[in-house]
Amino acid sequence: MRPHLAPGPRRWLWHTVLVAGLGLVPAAVSADTDARQWLGRMKAAAANGSYQGTLVFSAGGVMSSSRVWHFRVGEHTYERLEAQDGRQQRIYRHNDDVRTVWPQTRTAVVERRETLAAWSTTPQAVDPRAADSYDVRHEGAGRVAGRDAAVLVLVPRDTLRFMQRFWADQVSGLMLRADVLAADGSMVESSAFSSIELGVKPQPELVLQAMRDDDGYRVLRPQVRRTTLEAEGWQLARPVRGFALAGCVLRGVEPGAAEPPMLQAVFSDGLTHVSVFVERFNAERHRSKAQARMGATSTLARHDGEHWFTVVGDVPLVALEQFAQALDRRR
Repeated sequence: MRPHLAPGPRRWLWHTVLVAGLGLVPAAVSADTDARQWLGRMKAAAANGSYQGTLVFSAGGVMSSSRVWHFRVGEHTYERLEAQDGRQQRIYRHNDDVRTVWPQTRTAVVERRETLAAWSTTPQAVDPRAADSYDVRHEGAGRVAGRDAAVLVLVPRDTLRFMQRFWADQVSGLMLRADVLAADGSMVESSAFSSIELGVKPQPELVLQAMRDDDGYRVLRPQVRRTTLEAEGWQLARPVRGFALAGCVLRGVEPGAAEPPMLQAVFSDGLTHVSVFVERFNAERHRSKAQARMGATSTLARHDGEHWFTVVGDVPLVALEQFAQALDRRR
């Protein structure tokens, strides 16, 4: 919810190998190599191992917390997230099957993980190719949830991304805290473990049993199918620098439905995801151009001819403006 290494980093790595072979690795190069290796460790730790804890999210002066469980058994991954505030939302995942439950309304939604961008029970899982768009710096050590951590800062090379600061567990590499920062260094949002246990005994039934519980629930299964931009009559005419198309799906594909399906195209730079939703313009539902922001997540909606575009992502508004202009109808 893809790895790809641009020629620039490849040349940089080859230069590092040559210098290292001569025993002449400069301190700055060594530090940068170490920072990039941490990105790889964080990605592996986000998928492997078993842990549980409490994750706290804060943005705009509002805080919320969730209990999380992540179990790895062979090739199988089991995840469980329970919000401790608000609507008490619960999310369960077994491999690519995801079930979202709202106990208060007795409603459950069943979807595939591939259509949910990069949902995970860790603050963030970083693809090492993020180093193509950010300068990665290792800025010493810190502590999160009572554990020693390495502190990394990812400084964007343009205005299309936010600055990021990560705390990675020194032993496992697991992301313990992730901050999103504005260009002036001020906090936009933060997610961090307040407590965590690593290496816990896997309990798959803690997830599977909840996924099987349909008693008294209204179960919704959104109609989604994979597709391509070209198959739906679109083309990526103006790519946004650093972002690659991760995939496309059609939502609401139901025979005889009153509304035609909505196209969702997901883009990623290895760290951040942006979704572009395209649907037929409906004057009763779609008003004038609008934009909103909550924490790092911004939303932009606009009308273009027969279509209505909605762009959502954890990027500055200037990036959303580019994504809103990225697609053209094919002739």
